[in-house]
Amino acid sequence: MNADANTPAHCETLLLDNQVCFALHSTSLLMTKVYKPLLQALGLTYPQYLAMLVLWERDGLTVGEISHRLLTDPGSLTPLLKRLEGEGLLKRTRSREDERVVIVELTEQGRALQAKAQNIPPCILGASGVSLERLQQLQSELIALRDNLQKSL
Repeated sequence: MNADANTPAHCETLLLDNQVCFALHSTSLLMTKVYKPLLQALGLTYPQYLAMLVLWERDGLTVGEISHRLLTDPGSLTPLLKRLEGEGLLKRTRSREDERVVIVELTEQGRALQAKAQNIPPCILGASGVSLERLQQLQSELIALRDNLQKSL
């Protein structure tokens, strides 16, 4: 049976390559693959790297604050933080004011890892094949898209 141009099989809006979500998803997968060997040299996974970035930016945050910054669920962050603690990169302590609150602080080893991570952004820039200015523009556009999507929820 031949389908004509008006049937769902030919609906332009449902073609995979016309989906913004697929462009973002596939780009994210490839970006993570580029990061993988760089992070393996540091002994980190990509999600662990993101958590470390948050702590390098501001140490002594609560699990909730890190979770909020990474747009993730605190429950899914806890096992990741436990692994980083096991690696000696951070320590978790309960707040004296509220025992339900866990504070996360970098260890000396965790702080030292930041210096080793300095080469990652230039490697990612090189792999992107675009200028720093274009990458920054793209990042701004993606943040605006993310903010609009978050508002729609």
